[in-house]
Amino acid sequence: MAPVPSFDTSAAAFFGGVKASLKTVFIMVLAGTYVGIGALAHDFGLSSWWLALSTILVWAAPAQVIVISAIGVGAALIEVAIAVTLSAVRLFPMVVALLPLVKREGMRTRDLLLITHFTSVSMWVESLRILPSLPREHRMAYSNGLSVGYMGTAVLFGFAGFYLAAGLPPLFAGTLLFLTPLSFLISTANNARAMVDRLALVLGLTIGPALAYWHVELDLLWTGVGGGTLAYLVHRLREAVT
Repeated sequence: MAPVPSFDTSAAAFFGGVKASLKTVFIMVLAGTYVGIGALAHDFGLSSWWLALSTILVWAAPAQVIVISAIGVGAALIEVAIAVTLSAVRLFPMVVALLPLVKREGMRTRDLLLITHFTSVSMWVESLRILPSLPREHRMAYSNGLSVGYMGTAVLFGFAGFYLAAGLPPLFAGTLLFLTPLSFLISTANNARAMVDRLALVLGLTIGPALAYWHVELDLLWTGVGGGTLAYLVHRLREAVT
């Protein structure tokens, strides 16, 4: 088991989070993903600084792909905003699971806004793994440090992908975009220790492709709602029986 980090101050916890982010597998995933996103932005005629700003403000690779693709084909801004909002809904359960771990008594709502924006797949997975072992007063700083490390890496490799775009084969650039969902799937499977979590994962992997094959609209939404509900009902039934 990895040693539990220990910090004397919140500043030390923050920089400890930055350092820890650079040692995780997610750093390589983000690097590859944002090389692909940088190439995509270049192909649609967007500037490298626009890409960097959107990385900081949007901070979600799938949502950035939506923004870049939609703006690149001339979609109305309201359509882009709605699409990105719907994409961001998937992060809401992560925020709900993370905030109780970092919130302290007397903390104001505005103090939670930054970590809410910073919540991403990579930060969420690492935070759930490490935060329970940290003193509560250092948890938010550590999570913010993780996000700054991940975000800085994304911006840096976004620039790299943007300027390497001319030499990247389209298939390779597109393949890089699948690194984030693939890493999330592997991390989720690794952290799914309870029966209800494993069942939800299996149902999601089963229902999702079936709905996509049958061309059901909002297939991702129905997969999450249906698979999660079924897993929860089975869990409650199992508890009632035992």
